[in-house]
Amino acid sequence: MSADVETAGPQFHPMEQFTVEPLFGGHAINWYTPTNVTLWMGFAVLAIILLLVIGTRRRAIIPNRTQSVAELAYGFVYSMVEDVAGKDGLKYFPYIMTLFIFIVFSNFLGLIPMSFSTTSHIAVTVIMALAVFISVTAIGFYKHGIGFLGLFWVSSAPLALRPVLAVIEVISYFVRPVSHSIRLAGNVMAGHAVIEVFAVFVGMSLFIAPLALVGIVGMFAMDVLVAFIQAYVFTILTCVYLKDALHPAH
Repeated sequence: MSADVETAGPQFHPMEQFTVEPLFGGHAINWYTPTNVTLWMGFAVLAIILLLVIGTRRRAIIPNRTQSVAELAYGFVYSMVEDVAGKDGLKYFPYIMTLFIFIVFSNFLGLIPMSFSTTSHIAVTVIMALAVFISVTAIGFYKHGIGFLGLFWVSSAPLALRPVLAVIEVISYFVRPVSHSIRLAGNVMAGHAVIEVFAVFVGMSLFIAPLALVGIVGMFAMDVLVAFIQAYVFTILTCVYLKDALHPAH
């Protein structure tokens, strides 16, 4: 009897949409298993190729819409790298452009109904964040050697405070990949979960449904902004970290 009571009523699992599932049946997932994450990452790569390679292959003086979008994305990221990291940072523009465009397409593809948002998974975002962290650290030591440690020594502070500030700077430096990855995954996941909550309310009552629909539209519009803003935030933080590696002195 108690089992019947427990199973009665609607079963609501807003986090179920983030479940990683194998594409070809079975339940075991290994590192080589194709999953829904793999599929939608592949779709993101395909969309990027369609926009940046196929869409710009003619390179007309008067660009069509596809070429215009590609050129706007290119110019936007190029200006960001130059303004934040300086002229020296432009050497690493291809990598930063790849990060930005992949996150943007992954975020927007995740807004399609019945799709899967790959950037909602910490396993995806932490790899990108660690790649940035390891890369900029390697660049810093390659460019400056032991002088890169000057990043942690606040020479403008009073001498007595410098060791304490150095410890704080070291801790904050190693926390970077954590905050870098969680910020993106958390914001994307939260938006999708809230939309799922509103969607459940749509089917519950005729009085609640109109308000729930308004909530879905509002949250979807906000998610569209979040999809771009979070890609921008991830990219500009990458530029800031690169600037620290290129110019480590406080």
